[in-house]
Amino acid sequence: MTSFMDRLGQQDAEGIAELFADEIDWYVPGSETLPWTGRRSRREHVAEYFRTMWPAFVPGQSTATVDKVVISGDDAVVFSRFTHTVARNGKTFNTPVAVHLTIANGQIARLHLYEDTLAVHEAFKD
Repeated sequence: MTSFMDRLGQQDAEGIAELFADEIDWYVPGSETLPWTGRRSRREHVAEYFRTMWPAFVPGQSTATVDKVVISGDDAVVFSRFTHTVARNGKTFNTPVAVHLTIANGQIARLHLYEDTLAVHEAFKD
C-alpha cells in the first residue's frame, strides 16, 4: 500500500504499473469525454491511464489527502480527497474519493475508484 501511494505522489506511472498483476480488474467511472475513465484489464494499461490523465491537470496544483485506510484480508480501501485544476480551462474541483484495492499473490489485482464523477465532468466543461 505504501509503495502505491508513494509512487502515485511521485507521478511514477511505470513504477505504479509494476505493482499490478498481469491481468487486472480496473474500473474508474466517468464521462465518455474523459479518455482515462473506464475499464482496464492488463498491467500495461495502468501506466497509460496515468500518462493520459496527468497532463489534463495543471502541474503542481493537484493534491490527494488520505483520510483513512481500511485493510481487511487482501482488500484495502483508501478514503481520500482529491483536488485538481484543469489545464485547459483553469477550473479547480475537489472530490471525496474511495479507492478499493485487492491484492493477490503480492500484486494489485483490482482497483476500483469511486469519486464525485459529476464534479469531475463539470470541471472539464468549457
